[in-house]
Amino acid sequence: MTTQQLSRRAFSVRLAGLVPALAFVRPRLGALTQGDGISRTAEAIHQDVVFAASRERVYEALLDEKRFGKMTGQPTTIDRAPGGALSLFGARIKARNIELVPNQRIVQAWRSEGWDPGVYSLVRFELLAQGTGTKIAFDHTGFPVGQAEHLAAGWKTNYWDPMTKYLAG
Repeated sequence: MTTQQLSRRAFSVRLAGLVPALAFVRPRLGALTQGDGISRTAEAIHQDVVFAASRERVYEALLDEKRFGKMTGQPTTIDRAPGGALSLFGARIKARNIELVPNQRIVQAWRSEGWDPGVYSLVRFELLAQGTGTKIAFDHTGFPVGQAEHLAAGWKTNYWDPMTKYLAG
């Protein structure tokens, strides 16, 4: 059975067993670990981004299929239920919703089409009121080593810049 054939519940049950391991990517041939099997080369991204929009508008921009597609100009499918699948940027990004707290937090298991099969990372969007706007405290962990610079730039180019323009309109 492929990931695409898994029901939301089956995916969620399997993912729940994997969540503790999502913060680490399996090292190749032990080259990135010492004898204890602990990776000491993990990378992570943290970005704080402020938008001139309410938390409700920011939340909807991230989870509403039509709004996200309009914002990015790319083919998008989003099932906004917990466990729901996302296909973003013309299916170059696949994800599943792990935790959704309306207007406060979005946590997703997220992967790029170029990664090895079965490799997922964890993204977290924490929406914080900042005056009349919203600050996203964003964290991305568990992605393949060596991808941090590319991904950090991608979040700015593909998410934050288009969101800034979209939410200003």
